[in-house]
Amino acid sequence: MAKKKRRAPKKKEEEEYEFVPPEFDEREFLETDIYTTKMLGVTVVLAMVLGVFAFFLHELMGVMAGFLLLLVSLGALGTVLQVFRFNIAEIEKKTLLGNYLTFLFLFLAVWIIALNPPFSP
Repeated sequence: MAKKKRRAPKKKEEEEYEFVPPEFDEREFLETDIYTTKMLGVTVVLAMVLGVFAFFLHELMGVMAGFLLLLVSLGALGTVLQVFRFNIAEIEKKTLLGNYLTFLFLFLAVWIIALNPPFSP
């Protein structure tokens, strides 16, 4: 029969790690959250307005005009947000990416819904 190996006891000399949570500034967290929520609201309104405008461009000039509006507005979204006095440099990259994706999908949703009946003949 095989003998079991005995484990050597751990040395007591090693220091034990103690987790110390960082300081949480609730005021800064709330201010940042409100700031990003306002920026998201502006993004949503822009996406809806430009989605309706893309529908009218689609009716007048075709699909490519609406698609071109989508690309131009996506490229200019950062500049438009700065016009509304939002400091893009202070925002986390993942939050800004979320705003861009929200703009893209909401723009497409409004445009596609406007192309179908009862909005479009």
